[in-house]
Amino acid sequence: MKPDLFQAPDYYNLDDLLTEEHKLVRDSARAWVKREVSPIIEEYAQRAEFPNQIIKGLGEIGGFGPYIPEEYGGAGLDQISYGLIMQEIERGDSGVRSTSSVQSSLVMYPIWKFGTEEQRKKYLPKLATGEMMGCFGLTEPDFGSNPSGMVTNFKDMGDYYLLNGAKMWISNAPFADVAVVWAKDESGRIHGLIVERGMEGFTTPETHNKWSLRASATGELIFDNVKVPKENLMPGKSGLGAPMMCLDSARYGIAWGAIGAAMDCYDTALRYSKERIQFGKPIGGFQLQQKKLAEMITEITKAQLLTWRLGVLRNEGKATTAQISMAKRNNVDMAINIAREARQMLGGMGITGEYSIMRHSMNLESVITYEGTHDIHLLITGADITGIPAFK
Repeated sequence: MKPDLFQAPDYYNLDDLLTEEHKLVRDSARAWVKREVSPIIEEYAQRAEFPNQIIKGLGEIGGFGPYIPEEYGGAGLDQISYGLIMQEIERGDSGVRSTSSVQSSLVMYPIWKFGTEEQRKKYLPKLATGEMMGCFGLTEPDFGSNPSGMVTNFKDMGDYYLLNGAKMWISNAPFADVAVVWAKDESGRIHGLIVERGMEGFTTPETHNKWSLRASATGELIFDNVKVPKENLMPGKSGLGAPMMCLDSARYGIAWGAIGAAMDCYDTALRYSKERIQFGKPIGGFQLQQKKLAEMITEITKAQLLTWRLGVLRNEGKATTAQISMAKRNNVDMAINIAREARQMLGGMGITGEYSIMRHSMNLESVITYEGTHDIHLLITGADITGIPAFK
C-alpha cells in the first residue's frame, strides 16, 4: 500500500482568495481522504465495490449537504466550502464524490428547498450524518438528455399516490434509504416525491459490469404500483425547473471535483517525472514531458480561477445555469485530457492500480457524460449567447 504523497498545486496563489474557514474545511477533507480513502480505493475499484465504511467519515467532514443550515443538521457553510470539499473528495475518487454530491445536491437540496418543514426535520439531519442515504431519480432508460419526456408517473388515488415507472443510471440506488423521484401527475406536470425503501413495489437492482465509477454503487429504481403517502410529495416547486435547480447545484460541485481528479493526475505525473530515469536523466528533464506538465498546470490554474469566481457568484445568488454549465464542461474536459497525458507519461505503469491515473481516467469518462453531457453543456452555452436553442 503506497503512501499518499499528494501535494496540491496552487500556481497562482489562490489560497490568498480563500478565508481561513475555507482552508480549514479543505485541509480537513484533504487529510481525511489521505487517511481513509487513498489506502483502500484501488482495492475497492478493482472489486467494483463501494466502501460503505467511509459514509460516517463523509458526514463528519461535511461531505453531505455542507451548505444546509445548521438547524437541519448541515454545517451552514458557503458555496466555496462546498466546492473545496468536492475537490478533495474527487481527488480521492470520482465515485466517492458522486456519492457525496448526490446526497448533498440531489437529495438534501430539493428537500431543503422544495420540501415541507416536516420533511426537512424528518430527513435532513439523518442525511447530513449519513445515517440515512439517498438517491435522485430523474434519468430514465429512454430519456437522459431530454428528461421532460419521462414516462414515470403517479395517480391520485384519494388516500395516496400510485407511482409507476423506472429510472436508470442512479448513483447510490442499491443502498439508498430514500429516493427523490421526479414523475408526472395526471396532467403531465412534473413533481418531486420522496420514496422510501421498504415501500411495496419499490426495488433498486444494481448495475454491474461497469468499467467506470467502479467504487460507486449504481443501479435502477423500479416502481411497480408503489403507494406513496401524500405527505411525501414536495410542494415547494413543480415542473422541470425543480430538478434542474438541483442539477445546477450538483454540476457546480462537479466543476470543483474535476479539478481534484486533475490535480491528482498532475501531481502523480510530476513526481514520477522526477524519479523515472531514461537516457541518463529524469524524464522531467526532456522538453516534451515539460510541455505536458506545463500545459497541465496552466489548465488546472484556469479551472481554479473559473470555479472560484463561480463560487463567489453562487454565494451572491447571481450564478446562472449557463455559467455553471460552462464550468462543468470545461473542467471535466480539462481533467480527462490531463488524465490521458499523465497516463502516457507513466508509460506502462500508468495502466496499473499502483497509480491512480487510469482509475481517474476511467471515472472521468462517466463524469463527462452524467448530469449533462459534454455536448449538451456546449449547447446550453450556445443557446445562452445566441438566444436560439439548438436542442430541437
